[in-house]
Amino acid sequence: MENINQQLFQFLSRPELILPFIIWSIFWKGWALWKSATKRQLLWFIVLLLFNSLALLEIAYIFFLNKWDLDNGKILAFLEKRFAKPKKS
Repeated sequence: MENINQQLFQFLSRPELILPFIIWSIFWKGWALWKSATKRQLLWFIVLLLFNSLALLEIAYIFFLNKWDLDNGKILAFLEKRFAKPKKS
């Protein structure tokens, strides 16, 4: 177990090995968040923002899951109605 921890520490302390994973994740997360925001899918946006899965969830969302609006826009409509600025007469 000590050997595994030492190897993991050595891997994580080398930025040239970590940087490709970071760039990979940021690219896919950004694309997935943008897609969920443009489709006004608040629940998907929150799930994608909170869970980090090395871009596996983001890729699945972009190509397959974005067709499912989990709440049919009800939460977003409620929030827009609740926090709408009153119209001036």
